Amino acid sequence: MDIGAYIFVVVISYLLGATPSGYLVGMACGIDVRTAGSGNIGATNVVRVLGRNAGAVVLAADALKGFVAARWVPLLALYLFPSPGTLREHLALVAGVAAILGHIYTFWLYFKGGKGIATSGGVVLAWAPLACLTALALWGMVLTMSKYVSLASIAAAIILPFAVWFWNGSTTMTLAMTGLSLLAIYKHKANIQRLLKGQESRIGKRVT
Repeated sequence: MDIGAYIFVVVISYLLGATPSGYLVGMACGIDVRTAGSGNIGATNVVRVLGRNAGAVVLAADALKGFVAARWVPLLALYLFPSPGTLREHLALVAGVAAILGHIYTFWLYFKGGKGIATSGGVVLAWAPLACLTALALWGMVLTMSKYVSLASIAAAIILPFAVWFWNGSTTMTLAMTGLSLLAIYKHKANIQRLLKGQESRIGKRVT
């Protein structure tokens, strides 16, 4: 095992995940999204504040950085630090976790980032594509029925560990996904409180 490969993967993947897409898109439009709507830099709040087009850009960017970290950064690490004892799956696992934590705790914004759903989706797409599609299908179904993005995201976070286990079969990745899903649900604690009180905003409601 080459420790240099793991250090490289952690640093690069964290930096990718820490890129605050929502904040950057907002500033490009002249708005600090942290001061509008829910104050979150994720795609959902960007949709509320800036509209669907801006939200789609942020969603794609957040998912892409998770996918690139988990899929391509490990390959680059193996190329730069070749070692027969270094497993690509382990590097992909470390890369995915680092990217998600980077998104949630971005150093660019004093370690206050998004909730990690889109980035997690990109990571799982790299780990186990069918698991990602399973969670995405549930997310879409819950969103269609409830019109609550937060509820759909929580449902997707709950199903992800089971989907990873079913489609990938890796105990290590399943345990890692369980921890990340619990963190994502925890980051939705304010949304959960509003859902229970009937005060959560439904999709389509734009902040003016």
